[in-house]
Amino acid sequence: MALKQLVITKRMADLKKQLEALRARDTDFETRAAALKKRETELEQSVNEVTDETSEEDKKVVDDAVTEFEKDQDALDKEKSENDTEKSKLEEEIRQLQGELDELNKKAEPPAADPPENDERKVENHMIRSKFFKSPEQRSAFVAREDVKGFLGRVREMKGQTRAVTGAELSIPTVMLELLRDNLYRYSKLVALVRLRTVSGKARQTIAGTIPEGIWMEAVGKLNELALSFNQIEVDGYKVGGFIPIPNSTLEDSDINLFEEIMDALGQAIGFAVDKAILYGTGVKMPLGIATRLAQTVKPSDWDENAPAWVDLHATNLLKFDPASMTPEAFFAALLQNLGTAAPNYASGGTFWALNRKTKMKLLAKAVTFNAAGAIVAGMNNTMPIEGGTIVELPFIPDDDIIGGYGSLYLLAERAGAQLAVSEHVKFIEDQTVFRGTARYDGAPVIGGGFVIVNIANVAPTTSLSFAADTANP
Repeated sequence: MALKQLVITKRMADLKKQLEALRARDTDFETRAAALKKRETELEQSVNEVTDETSEEDKKVVDDAVTEFEKDQDALDKEKSENDTEKSKLEEEIRQLQGELDELNKKAEPPAADPPENDERKVENHMIRSKFFKSPEQRSAFVAREDVKGFLGRVREMKGQTRAVTGAELSIPTVMLELLRDNLYRYSKLVALVRLRTVSGKARQTIAGTIPEGIWMEAVGKLNELALSFNQIEVDGYKVGGFIPIPNSTLEDSDINLFEEIMDALGQAIGFAVDKAILYGTGVKMPLGIATRLAQTVKPSDWDENAPAWVDLHATNLLKFDPASMTPEAFFAALLQNLGTAAPNYASGGTFWALNRKTKMKLLAKAVTFNAAGAIVAGMNNTMPIEGGTIVELPFIPDDDIIGGYGSLYLLAERAGAQLAVSEHVKFIEDQTVFRGTARYDGAPVIGGGFVIVNIANVAPTTSLSFAADTANP
């Protein structure tokens, strides 16, 4: 159910971006219509000034101007009509998808639990912040489940015990595992944009070779043999996570506060690490990142013999250009030309482009200037102007770098099994209980040529970042 909802939500987001782009054109239509109205007034004046004494050459100039005006008016009317039709189609499709999503959400909602008659906290429930549920009633129903209450109860049982509780495993209810995974979508901005597959062991992505060209021959001639090969890349599963101290005062609060503190902190920590690894992962005890693959200058010694032939991409897919003295038009033309290096072969979806806030503002400034010039309407609404790929803001990406490509060409394997463990003795004198959260992932670009890094300040793109040190395992 959750996967279907994710697909519909993503589809709706894509359609809404398309709809926003179409609505942005209305401003351009209004500007052009105003300009045509002005031209029409001027032409009417010119036509009224034509007399028998007017030379044939001047008459022809006026006639040509009228003809050109009519062509421009017809073109505008046609574009506006097509734009309105397309908007109506998108709005109708969005309405249908919203109805389907509402129906799925309704089926997924747990049954409302009757509150205890003497529940003194029922009036205060609406005061507790909600991050994972649509309403206080839905949140209360979740916490009232027997499996969830059992989990939270075992957490509290460990608090205050005198015996050693070193990493004792908790049996996490299935519904909580699902929420933990969905929470990764909330905090990881890239998981929903790459090819995510849940696996229980090593995973292999099969790749068909380049499509061969058919061979022409006489109608009665013999057929030629065509070569089609298959390759595979293999991914395993590495652990990501850590432990988080939670003040015991938090544990003494309501069940809902306890739940949200655990889920919020672990979800953000793991999601941040996953995003960083997808882009800059070293491939050693973590996924292989896009930047790391593009920076390879020699074939790695551990390159799988069944994988596609290794290709040196560092000279073709690590790009830069000098924006100095460029007009906004020239800047976006150069940027699009460089982003176009990412090859769509094998891709089954659109592109994404990851950058930091500062770089995004530079693009937005260029786009605003470009629009004001009247040359083209290219609003940014979290999509790359003209090209249309999704823009993803991530703070760890270096200034002026834009990294991305076809997300479906990055395979992210998620191993089953998330665990929480708890102990109060690690931080006993600090009056804190420690929670441990883990997840297991691996991943790699299936086709490296489907990605590119472009620096818009004429500096060599950054291809590696430091990760939080694994000091517990020197």
